[in-house]
Amino acid sequence: MKVYKAYAKVNIFLKITGTRGNYHEIVSRFMRLNSLYDELSFVPKESDDFKIIGDFSCTTEQNTIYKAYFALREATSSESLEKLMRTHAIEVKKFIPAFAGLGGGSSDAATYLKMCNEVLHLGLSQNELAQIGLKVGADVPFFIYGYGSANVSGIGEIVEEFDEEPLDFEVFTPKIEISTPKVYQAYREDFFAPIDGFKSQELKQTTSLDILKSMSVDEANDLFKPALQEYRELKNHYKHGWYFSGSGSSFFRVKEDKEN
Repeated sequence: MKVYKAYAKVNIFLKITGTRGNYHEIVSRFMRLNSLYDELSFVPKESDDFKIIGDFSCTTEQNTIYKAYFALREATSSESLEKLMRTHAIEVKKFIPAFAGLGGGSSDAATYLKMCNEVLHLGLSQNELAQIGLKVGADVPFFIYGYGSANVSGIGEIVEEFDEEPLDFEVFTPKIEISTPKVYQAYREDFFAPIDGFKSQELKQTTSLDILKSMSVDEANDLFKPALQEYRELKNHYKHGWYFSGSGSSFFRVKEDKEN
């Protein structure tokens, strides 16, 4: 069976621009991590129930892939989709750590949606898949579009490709399970300082390399300070010159050029 890659991402910067109900509106540069990905494939099975094979700490119902199946079924009422999931399990070889700010769950969900669209000839456009994916999670649309680098705004639904050279990163993920809602809540209560449209526009036009050269870890990511406040052990893992992805717990930096 064909194996599909679900790539990780890092947030070069992540700034809050405002709120929308319980959600936070953001502007962020997502960059794909070409060296880190999960592998997904359909494998035949005997039982009729929906099955995910892989090393997950959550229940099937909590899994983003199951949520993506549910959202796709609701959007398409596809009988062939239901038949596929009665006869096949989705097997996931997990390499992206969970609770890491690297988008593993969102990437798995997006990849699953694209797999179903391809295998079942559902004929859904990327925009339609992204709308379905948004019901699963705010980061899913980025992974649907498959860009190497993109500016992501709104609550994640606006994804604009950013044309730049890909960067090679080192990534370090401490074994700290960070709750994204908890970090955003701490931001809203103790650190709330959204940036304006001018600053947002300036960031969107600056290359990732220039941003990493000119901003400190807490300047680049509005969630770093609230994450430190809520998870004090994070401080033991932070090293100067590293940046913080999403709501954590991963740190990253550009790999040193071997020739230097």
